[in-house]
Amino acid sequence: MPGDRSERYRKYEMPQEPKDPNAEFLTVQETAFVLHCSVKTVHRRLDALGIKSKPGKRVITTKAQRQALHDDSLARPEKATALRRGRRGNGRKPLVAPIAA
Repeated sequence: MPGDRSERYRKYEMPQEPKDPNAEFLTVQETAFVLHCSVKTVHRRLDALGIKSKPGKRVITTKAQRQALHDDSLARPEKATALRRGRRGNGRKPLVAPIAA
């Protein structure tokens, strides 16, 4: 039954719409939906801020933690959303009239 197991993990990785976005406690999937990011991003930001959960327990965020995650995302945008420079070429050289000798 390996297919069943992967399906469970796939559901865990998908953001889910919460019943009440302003609830005191939300799961990581609901937090990802509210913050418009992936579940992996929420886990990365939680680790970066030092917010730990107990092993084997469901990860739940509070309003204060969600606000900290949101503020952190505004202060330090993700690499994927950073603006990239285009390739700089020499471009065209200006047309110069030949010098008559």
